[in-house]
Amino acid sequence: MLKGFGARLKAFFSVHSSDENFYEELEDLLIEGDLGAKLAMQISDDIKKLSKSEKPKTQRELQLLVKKILAGKVRAYKPEIPQDGPTVFLILGVNGVGKTTSIAKLASMYKGQGHKVLLAAADTFRAAAIDQLEIHSDRVGCRIVMQSNGSDPGSVVFDAITSAKAKGEDLILVDTAGRMHNKENLLRELSKIDKVIKAKGIDENHYKKFLVIDSTTGQNGISQADLFNQAVKIDALVLTKYDSLAKGGALVQIGEKFDIPIAYVGTGESYADMHAFDENEFLDTLVGLND
Repeated sequence: MLKGFGARLKAFFSVHSSDENFYEELEDLLIEGDLGAKLAMQISDDIKKLSKSEKPKTQRELQLLVKKILAGKVRAYKPEIPQDGPTVFLILGVNGVGKTTSIAKLASMYKGQGHKVLLAAADTFRAAAIDQLEIHSDRVGCRIVMQSNGSDPGSVVFDAITSAKAKGEDLILVDTAGRMHNKENLLRELSKIDKVIKAKGIDENHYKKFLVIDSTTGQNGISQADLFNQAVKIDALVLTKYDSLAKGGALVQIGEKFDIPIAYVGTGESYADMHAFDENEFLDTLVGLND
């Protein structure tokens, strides 16, 4: 994870002196790491200013300086599940990012922590999505609420909340459609589901929205975050293929642009491969401190 970029940044600091060319080349390297031109320029300028006051003398001191600048742009999110009534996690994301598998991993993780988890198959646009979630529900041992393909997603969510309250389940993981014909349809569909959840008495303390992003997609992840954050305000990210993450700058951009933290990372194929995001570990690896 990130070894390539972290190693390159570490090597860059070890052989360069901090003259004007240093900052231009650093900016280029940051852009290559998916931080984007604007943010790369800002970070390079910040390092230049801080270097004058802090006067880093070693490679490690330079790495720590970069980490200090990036620290405010990437943060972890730890959702709480109150004991009084069910909590709804609305799981969002485009098709192909590993959304349904991530839901299964989250279900397994929370079940292992002693929670009673219910799955809601509200991606009714793809029959395969309902079937896939049903298979996962059997494997992880969680109940599922589903309707036929083409049903109203809001109706599925309504039934799931009603059922969870009756059965005493404290966490509902809602799968949603990953593709609409256009942005307006996506906004409309998610807005309907959002209204159903709130109409069922689920307040903001019991309702969180997570966007699943493939860690390796880079700039595409930024556009996805923008789209879904406009539709419904995203609380946090769930990252898939985190073990294959080669750059990581796009995650910094998402934090900088939209102030969206990261909750969980998927690191493998098994149900046990879902973990809380560790911002300190991420930043250390990004700047090559634990390379």
